[in-house]
Order: sequence, then structure tokens, then C-alpha cells
Amino acid sequence: MSVTKVTDDNIVNIAASKLTGSMPAIDGSNLTGIVSGPTVSASNPTITTNATLGTQWANSTSGEFFILTDATTNENVWSNVGTGSSSISPSSHAQGSISAYQSGGASSSNIITKFAFASVSTFADVGNLTAGRTMPAGSSSSAHGYTAGGYSSTSVIDKFTFSSDANATSVGSLNSGVYVCSGGESTTHGYTCGGVSSNVIQKHSFSVDGNATDVGDLTVTRRTAGTASSSTHGFTLGGEVPATDNIDRFSFSSDGNATDFGSLSTNWTPSATNSMDYGYAAGGGFSANIIEKFAFATGGSVTDVGDLTVNRGNLPAASSSTTHGYTCGGYGGSFESSIDAHSFSTDGNATNVGDLASPRSGSTFSEMTGHQV
Repeated sequence: MSVTKVTDDNIVNIAASKLTGSMPAIDGSNLTGIVSGPTVSASNPTITTNATLGTQWANSTSGEFFILTDATTNENVWSNVGTGSSSISPSSHAQGSISAYQSGGASSSNIITKFAFASVSTFADVGNLTAGRTMPAGSSSSAHGYTAGGYSSTSVIDKFTFSSDANATSVGSLNSGVYVCSGGESTTHGYTCGGVSSNVIQKHSFSVDGNATDVGDLTVTRRTAGTASSSTHGFTLGGEVPATDNIDRFSFSSDGNATDFGSLSTNWTPSATNSMDYGYAAGGGFSANIIEKFAFATGGSVTDVGDLTVNRGNLPAASSSTTHGYTCGGYGGSFESSIDAHSFSTDGNATNVGDLASPRSGSTFSEMTGHQV
């Protein structure tokens, strides 16, 4: 009787009835086309949730669904592809997760102070600008805060570090000196917009210290405006002289003039904050207390979402964490010292969460994000 040797070549089409007894251990390392299911969790992923590109994540509490579209260690981007609207990405476009740094202010202050988003009531004096200045523009890289322009130091760009408390250093000059200007940022550059008798958009590099360049114009000359930043565009809100309620949008990817993107309702000299998906205007004008928002994706109309705790007239400062917008100080007959916070996740009125180290108007903020630490 001949015996057929069992080989890899003839193990085909074996009937199930012929397979009896215990199966040997099987090595599945050569299997292909096997796709693992999503990670299921009661919470969302974070920028420090490290995984391989394309990993899926399902939030079993909210039903939101995410895909990892940028797998950079501790700076991951989780894109929301489910019913929700907020994606998870590094706070490198004008959102902070650790601290806010306030610089400059009325009477040409040179002070840099900071407060932690987790404990707004505690302020620390961390250093000085190279010169006192009022109404400058602020921006943030992942490692430094920048203060540009401002009354009495209209051309100077100062830089200070987030990793250790210290005085600022001068790292360049604006192309044209301005004050009562507003600041925004992309991941690579800080922007200074408008100012007294100015419609110029200027940018300076975060990677190489140096002077700013003129990259375009706003649709109108404006001062006392606010600038919010999405991941792709800057948005300059309101302003005066003359008073304007329009929203300008300009691109970060290519230099050029701004375009009209919509209008505010009444806030024509507001502070500006931003979530991942919305820009917010708060206060300003004739001591307004309105908070309104607009969608970065669609523009057009704004929605009144709540009120500040007090009326804040000209020159309130603003800062954005990953969860809240903060409107600070301002002038409405007297200098204001309180700090209001409004939620990005739920529309509603702001709450008072603390006070500035001293009543202050005409200052600016930079945000420290979690991935510096």
C-alpha cells in the first residue's frame, strides 16, 4: 500500500468531515487582509494617544468616531469622521492646554505674566518685554510667545520662552510699525494684522528669527480688531476707524490679500478666540457684552451664543485653551481686571474665573500648549 506524503501543495479542498481531533497550533503571521477593529473607549483620543496611521477610535459614550490621520508622537491628529464636528489635533494654532501669557498693556507696560488654565486665579510675573508697549499683537509657536508692535515700540518683535521664565529678547522688526493691531498664527508663522491707519497683513517666521514681511492687505483699514486662527486661515474680526463689522479671511498656505467672509452683528472692536471649528468675538464696541461665533468652514452669518459677565469696551485681551475662550480686562469707563471664560463645547454665558494681576487694557496673549513639556 502506497502512502501519499502530505505536503503544502496537496492540502487543498479537505472536507470538514475529515478534520477530527485536536488541531495543532497555527501560526497566523502570514495571513493577509486582516483589518483590526476600532479601539472602543468611553472617551475621545488625545494628541498624546500614540498609534499607527489609520487607527480607528470609537467613543462608546458619545458615538463619535475618529481616524488617526497624522501619527506624530505626542502631536497626533485624530480626524472626526462621525457625527461630531470637533477633531483632535495639536494646539499649535492659537489654542493652549497649559498656560496663557499676557504681555504689555496700557501705560506702555513691559510686564509678562502667566496663568494656568487649570488654576486661573494664580498669576505669576515671569519676565519683561524689551520695551514697554500698549496694544501690540501676540502669537505663539510650540515653544515661544511673540509680542509684535504696540504703541511706543511699534516695530519690535519680541520672543520669550515657555520652557523657563525669563525676559523676552528682540528677534526682528515688523515691515511697517503698527499699534492697536491684532495677532494670529499658523503652525509656522506669527501674523500681525492692521493697526492705526493700516490694512497690512505681516508675518514673521517661528523657525528662524528675523524681520516680518508684508504678505497682503485686509479688505479695509482697521484698528482695535480681533484675529482668530483656524488650522488653515486667519480671520480678522471688526475694527474701527471707520467702524466695521466685517470678517476678513486670509490664507496661511499662500500669501495674498484677505477676502470678505461675513459680518459680525454688533461687536466691531471685539476680542477674538477660537476653537478647532469656530471663531468667537466677545465684548468691544460700546462696552458690549455679547459673545458670538461663526463657523470656519462656512463663514457668512454669526450666532449669538451668550454674554460676558460684564460689559467690556475697547481693548479687551483674549486667550484660547482647547476647551474655553477667555476674555480679559478691557476698558468701559474704568480698567477691568476680571477674566471671563466661555465654553467651546456648549453655547452659553461666560463665567468669572479669576482676575488679572492688576486692571489692564491694551495687552495681548500667547498660549502655551501641552507638547512643550
